[in-house]
Amino acid sequence: MGVFYVTTPIYYPNAAPHIGHAYTTIYADVLARYHRLVGDDTFFLTGNDEHGLKLQRAAERRGVHPKQLVDEMAVLYKNYWRMLDISYDHFIRTTDDYHERVVSDAIRRLYDKGLVYKDSYSGWYCVDCEKFYSSGEYEVIDGKPHCPIHKKPLEWLEETTYYFKLSEFEDYLIDVLKNRDIVYPRQYAVEVLRKIEKEGLVDVSIARPKERVWWGIPVPFDPEYTVYVWFDALLNYVSGIGYGWDMEKFNKYWPAVHHVIGKDILWFHTAIWFSVLHALEIPEPRKLIVHAFLINRGLKIGKSSGNVIAIEDLLEHYNGSDGVRYILMRVFNHGKDVDVSNQVFDSIYNAELADNYGNLVRRVSVMAEKRLGGKVSGETVDPELAEPMEKALREYLEAMDSYDVSRAAAAAMEIARRANAYINEKRPWESSSPEKELYSLLEALRYTTTMLYPIIPRAAETAAQHLGFQIKNPRSLVPGEIDAYSVKRAPILFKKIQG
Repeated sequence: MGVFYVTTPIYYPNAAPHIGHAYTTIYADVLARYHRLVGDDTFFLTGNDEHGLKLQRAAERRGVHPKQLVDEMAVLYKNYWRMLDISYDHFIRTTDDYHERVVSDAIRRLYDKGLVYKDSYSGWYCVDCEKFYSSGEYEVIDGKPHCPIHKKPLEWLEETTYYFKLSEFEDYLIDVLKNRDIVYPRQYAVEVLRKIEKEGLVDVSIARPKERVWWGIPVPFDPEYTVYVWFDALLNYVSGIGYGWDMEKFNKYWPAVHHVIGKDILWFHTAIWFSVLHALEIPEPRKLIVHAFLINRGLKIGKSSGNVIAIEDLLEHYNGSDGVRYILMRVFNHGKDVDVSNQVFDSIYNAELADNYGNLVRRVSVMAEKRLGGKVSGETVDPELAEPMEKALREYLEAMDSYDVSRAAAAAMEIARRANAYINEKRPWESSSPEKELYSLLEALRYTTTMLYPIIPRAAETAAQHLGFQIKNPRSLVPGEIDAYSVKRAPILFKKIQG
């Protein structure tokens, strides 16, 4: 049994989560469910990033204290993750006492090491990103600097702050990005490497004056400042599994950490995060898994862009969590942005979930009940199905172990496609003794259902209960290992979407 630790970014709870949050979080959940299924000791961390200027301003607009706002939003986010069947092990909040202690201790350690110093700075700042943009990074629209992601005007800030000596880690970062297989896909490591080699590394501010940003963790050696929200947030990945308060747990899970992020926060999770970890004498992550954007109306989907798609609308349209989970994972892409389209989503749902997998479960269960009273026995699987089953399983395992959930879903669906074709070829409803064919079909369904379980857990469990088998470790699947099935007529798992 191995160990697997997976994280999502922690989210700014200044508004309800949307399809973009679901995209990232469902993907991490699928990885977690898969690793639990294959027997790994798995820990899945998600949560909310509850400090900083953006939340301070959001609370001011609502006329409430930021703590009241983040408390309400934590309940809201947990409700959404429950609706999407997100199986996290811990929901971290950066206002949690243990996390605040870890952040305070970490910045003090860096200060004591001479890696934090006070200086003044000025620059263009995006409140939505909580980030400064240099002249080569921002866009100029109507003669004014704008955020390249949110397309909003940047604010000019001049103030005295505390800096982290990021520049001291340039050689270290270049070596890690060149020679270590941490960032996946590799193209993103190359992107950061080129930026460092072209521009060098400059020291980064890790504090804000309390008079401007009072909603944050106080800097322990200067209470007139609060810790910069990104420095605070990144440390959740270590505080959430015991760093500084349960080192046995931390030492167990940290070597197996897999961060899942969108490409817009790549710089923070490589240049800054790797350097902070190195400065704190913590090893780099095992893997940083990066995905591309969902695009709607030409822009990355986001609250600030005003082009969000509500999770509740998706759940209603696709008849619950399984439909939403499957569609988003089927289009999941690490390297290329994905255009959100109702036509594409509906086509995937109808063709793959309703017509292919759901239809197969229903057809086989009804035939088994009508023709054999639900009692189906067998010893071997017809080679016409056994061979594609084994081939698809190999493809699935290779895809899941290399983080390619979309390819894994396609492999699972290929078994269902082949099984439906097998029914049409063999026509078991016409046979006087269809037991061999139905047994082979049930074995095919056991394979495809097991493989689909991490993506569509509710439907997979329903199918398994009605077809008479238990979902098990896909790595141990063997054709013909079940002697007999006791089948009950399965419900329609995925109602087809009309129009």
